[in-house]
Amino acid sequence: MRGLFISVEGGDGSGKTTQLKNIKNYLDEKGIKNIFTREPGGTEISEKIRGIILDPENAEMADITEALLFAASRAQHVAEKIRPALENGITVLCDRFVDSSIAYQGYGRGLGEVVKEINSPAVNGCMPDVTIFLDITPEDAMARIAERGHDRLEREALELHKRIYEGYRKIIESDKMNRIVSVDASKSPEGVWEEIKGILDEWLERKQKAEYPKE
Repeated sequence: MRGLFISVEGGDGSGKTTQLKNIKNYLDEKGIKNIFTREPGGTEISEKIRGIILDPENAEMADITEALLFAASRAQHVAEKIRPALENGITVLCDRFVDSSIAYQGYGRGLGEVVKEINSPAVNGCMPDVTIFLDITPEDAMARIAERGHDRLEREALELHKRIYEGYRKIIESDKMNRIVSVDASKSPEGVWEEIKGILDEWLERKQKAEYPKE
């Protein structure tokens, strides 16, 4: 059976790092064979592209260049790591996936539908089974990260992050497959985790029923 593909999305400061660790530990505790990966990155080639994207010295990067680099990184990531793992029955936990490009470059940068078009061959039909969106307003999120160092993307103006947030909301509204589950990330980390754990249990149960259907 194909492995379960889980992605976690959310703006900077949404608490993704903490919850990704919780999810990884939970899968390990349940004895579910899994790998954790991230975007941009995940493979040697993709990590090199990540370095270019996030380098604060690349402030002059054109918006379309950024979008194409994300898609290139994702294409390698899917081909080399994500798809092979899923085909071998391994659960994949991914920090961001294509939804982030649509939100950041499509809505945030105003590139629109071209982002979906360039990512279609990169994803090549390999989409998450469930995406957990950590929902927190840009104002609250930016307050959380005010004291830490920022990479190139985190230094962007608040107005951009507002457009990105609205982009995520529109992606969720158009999600006809009910793939994306929104979680209130303004709650305590413990409260957020309890909600995520319930989502995971539901999807793991679905997968088990698919593997061992009643006769």
